[in-house]
Parts: sequence; C-alpha cells; structure tokens
Amino acid sequence: MKISVAERSHAGEIRDIYAPFIHGGFVTFETQIPDKETFEERILQYTQKFPWLVMEENGKVLGYAYASAYRERVAYQWVAECSVYVHADYRKKRIAATLYNALFELLKLQGFYKVYAVITVPNPQSVGFHEKMGFKWFATYENVGYKAGKWCDVGWWQLTLAEPNNSVPPAPIPFPQLDNATVAFILNKYIN
Repeated sequence: MKISVAERSHAGEIRDIYAPFIHGGFVTFETQIPDKETFEERILQYTQKFPWLVMEENGKVLGYAYASAYRERVAYQWVAECSVYVHADYRKKRIAATLYNALFELLKLQGFYKVYAVITVPNPQSVGFHEKMGFKWFATYENVGYKAGKWCDVGWWQLTLAEPNNSVPPAPIPFPQLDNATVAFILNKYIN
C-alpha cells in the first residue's frame, strides 16, 4: 500500500468510492452523483491550497482524504475542514486513520491550527471514529439539511493541530509550495 497525492487520473475511482454514500444514506448532502470531470475539477481546485490524499494498493484506490476551506473570510484561513471516504471492501483496516494522520501532519506543516469534521447525525460510526482520532464535539446545527424526504442535523467536531498564541501567525503555506521531499517522507512514514 502507498499514500500519494490525488491526481486527475484518480478521479474515476474516487467517484466510485463516493457514489454509494450519496444514495445510500445521509453521510453527504449531495443528491446526484457528480461525473468524473467534476471530481477532476475538485481535485485541481482543492489541491491549489490543501492536500488531497489517496491510499492505493496495486494501483487501486482504496480510500481518500482531503481538506478544504472552512470559510472564505481571511480571518478563518488557519482552519480547514476534512473528509475521508473508504471503499466498502476495505473498511476497518485503518485506512481512514492512516490517511487522516498523514493529512493532519501536512496541514500542521502548512500552518493550520484547527481542522473541523462535519458529520450528519446520528452517525455513531463516524462520530466514534472522529472522537478516537482526537476530535471533540462543539456544535450541532439542527434541521440544516434536507435529503430523501427528511430534515437532518449536522454535528461539528474539531481537532486542534497547534495551539494559537498571541503573535500574528503567518498565512498557511499552499500545499503545492511544501517541499516535495518532506511531503514524500510524511506520506511514506504512515505505511508499514
């Protein structure tokens, strides 16, 4: 197995992993499966600033994790949101945790202080996983999303990557500007 940075060529497999979550429940509020080109664009757009990682084995994508902007205002630039999805055949194999560990180390290196996970609740499996990863609940937005004939609540969990201090923090480093050797070292250290 290996972790690598997502590329446009991964878009089809990423879409295939994500698609069952759209029609199979309330994990995502998307209601239509995006086409491969939409995923190619998302990968290109998100990786201008944030990591998007894939776990592969023998050329097959088993799961992926990525970060995105929390909000667009400049004052929020040190906070990111995160997501992780794993192919149904490969769950419970620490793939999600491994991807998140690498993702969070990269985000910290970039200069992010906090990362949020947004979870449609109830979802004890995702809540338990995120809390095991160190996330702490801080808010629930009630009846914030409507999908499949039902209003849904969304819980917010946060993970502190670095404690803020009273000095003015530098802007986070865009992901493509990180040293390639350092990124490769981080990605490789999480694979046994």
